[in-house]
Amino acid sequence: MSDIQRALPLPVKVPEVRRRPRPNFMLRGSWVLLAATVGWLSFQDVGTSNQLALGATVVSGLILLRLLRLSNVFRLFFIAAATFMTLRYTAWRITDTLPDIDTLSFIPGILLFLAELYGIAMYFFGVFVNIQPVDRKIIPLPEDEDQLPTVDVFVPSYNEDADLLETTLAAARQIRYPRSKLAVYLLDDGGTEQKRDDPDPAKAASARERHETLQELCARLGVNYLTRARNESAKAGNINAALPRTNGDLILVLDADHVPTQDFLQKTVGQFLRDPKLFLVQTPHFFINPDPIERNLKTWERMPSENEMFYCVGQRGLDSWNSTFFCGSAAVLRRRHLEEIGGIAGVSITEDAETALELHARGYNSVYISEPMIAGLQPETFAGFIGQRTRWAQGMLQILLLKNPLFKAGLSLPQRICYLSSSVFWLFPLARALFLFMPLSYLFFGMKIYNASFEEFCAYALAHLACSMMLANHLFGKVRWPFISELYEMTQALFLLPALLSVIVKPRTPTFKVTAKAETLQRSFLSHLATPVAATFVLLVLGVAASAWRYVNFPLEHDNLMIVAGWNLLNVFFMAAALGVTYERRQLRAVPRMPRTMPAELLLGSHAIPALVENLSLKGTQIALAAEASVHGHLGNPDVRLRVALPESGGSADLRLEIRHAMMEDEQIVIGTRFAPESQSERERVVELCYGSSAPWAAFQRSRQGERTILGGMLFLVWLAAVRGTVAFLFVLRERSRLPEGARQLVPHGQPRRIALAVGGRT
Repeated sequence: MSDIQRALPLPVKVPEVRRRPRPNFMLRGSWVLLAATVGWLSFQDVGTSNQLALGATVVSGLILLRLLRLSNVFRLFFIAAATFMTLRYTAWRITDTLPDIDTLSFIPGILLFLAELYGIAMYFFGVFVNIQPVDRKIIPLPEDEDQLPTVDVFVPSYNEDADLLETTLAAARQIRYPRSKLAVYLLDDGGTEQKRDDPDPAKAASARERHETLQELCARLGVNYLTRARNESAKAGNINAALPRTNGDLILVLDADHVPTQDFLQKTVGQFLRDPKLFLVQTPHFFINPDPIERNLKTWERMPSENEMFYCVGQRGLDSWNSTFFCGSAAVLRRRHLEEIGGIAGVSITEDAETALELHARGYNSVYISEPMIAGLQPETFAGFIGQRTRWAQGMLQILLLKNPLFKAGLSLPQRICYLSSSVFWLFPLARALFLFMPLSYLFFGMKIYNASFEEFCAYALAHLACSMMLANHLFGKVRWPFISELYEMTQALFLLPALLSVIVKPRTPTFKVTAKAETLQRSFLSHLATPVAATFVLLVLGVAASAWRYVNFPLEHDNLMIVAGWNLLNVFFMAAALGVTYERRQLRAVPRMPRTMPAELLLGSHAIPALVENLSLKGTQIALAAEASVHGHLGNPDVRLRVALPESGGSADLRLEIRHAMMEDEQIVIGTRFAPESQSERERVVELCYGSSAPWAAFQRSRQGERTILGGMLFLVWLAAVRGTVAFLFVLRERSRLPEGARQLVPHGQPRRIALAVGGRT
């Protein structure tokens, strides 16, 4: 009996094809009538005092529903009540607050209103997409291996180094699936004939060396090496060049830094057996290192990651409308359907979403499995992060302009809305820039861009903001804390805005750029992107000073001033936190440590000591021993091994170690080690230990998920701004001005106490 049969003995069910339900015109008519009634009620003028009472009642009711944690019908009522208050606010904004057309305030006032309309549209898109997220069950594989489709694993590569590729390829070879039905391919775009024949001798020599090195690596690992003649159409062209040279029924696509777990195909292939029209099974992108915002603000281990809102909720919401799209990696595609459209699409630089759009338009289906089964790497620097997001933003805007999903033939209405939501989202830099600078037009120049008394603002705007934030917390609270989306968007807006404008002017000009990964930072420093952030921060602080001046000199404007000054102060907090993001903290590890804890034995020659592995990386691990452990005289033993269980295969491994240091910390002995494998088999066991199981990724993801109240989110933002933002920024400025050039780095402090333990003959 095979490993597959042992692990998943249940037979596959009779194939079922998902069919679109016939339209229920009576139900649709009821929804239209209800929408018309709500719209009519939204525009009724009930007076400011009555609106204030209505807003207080709805907000109180939503708070009560949140405290009671009711679901089903009450969940729908929660959504309906919150969206109704937003409609009331929108109607009031249109009818009562816009500046007069014959004033200088009209143009900035209309721009601000358009930015608000964009935000409200995205709000309703989000409600529609995520109103009922789907939790897919794993479909077990059949006992008969003959029923299983063949699978090709594609690992496209451009400039990644051999060590990183070895990890991904070795893990791909360890995926539990019949060996006769699994083939792994490295698609090397860094060693093409075009690059090996480059007119620049140095570049040609580098490409030839890479070509030979990766061929040897693939031969050693037992995987297939493929390259092509010319570098055309970037990643899409690389995959398409491999299609006619391979023949698997399904294709698992993995980015070069996306290391798969052994159960990846066990949890995804069954979906294809049930639905012949299924073209895609997408899984989450899980990352084992913080993005630059998380790392520089030190939120990595305590706050849900930015991508979790999309992968834990958003994609599940899209799945409920058969609109889950390909994310470029960690996904299985059916070859037959892919070849039907000529392979991976390449009109835009987000070829993955574009490919899914084309296949959905042909009536094919997609599925999302919300279990992290790859471990990837995020950009280490803020500049790399912005480069990555620029590509995403430009590519999704290209899809909107060149293949507008709203008018794409073959899509259902929900699919049109879902794709429109995903592409229009990336216009947020336009809106965020307006929200950032528009208050200054009043504070500096007295332009009344928002005509409302303080009482009206409380009755309409505050009620809308409170309800919308509570709804967002209700839908996404476990994976996105209040104000964190705004922080991420504000941080990116200044840099993505010119990139988006360039696409609007010339939609076909952007080119695909590979995001750098596994970089090291030898010292802490200010990013070269800090200047526009600092300039904006100073401008907003001047706005605070202008608020005080206007308060003293224009007493009749206090109502408007309180609104705009509070708004500008919130922007100050966002940009102060963004300053902290531009402070690049030193990062010496090219291979991140993983949050893993497991029992083990430390073998020092014949001496075995119970131990606890506290974290892992491919390079080494930290091991904790009880303070009373008998290690004196043994740490110098040249034969050091770690005996640890391999949870996926059910066996164990003895992994050779080098002890780098030992110290006493928190009443235990902590030993830092490096793996020292002496064979290919040992190297593969290290990969299996670090990446073989998906359970640790899911556990770590759950450990960071937890709701915060709106007030708690606000206090957290203020804390980030004051402590991680402004203080860090000023501290780095001080260090840079005090230290000579070449020595500008932070002095480490708070080092743990080292103890004298014999290591390799030294103490």
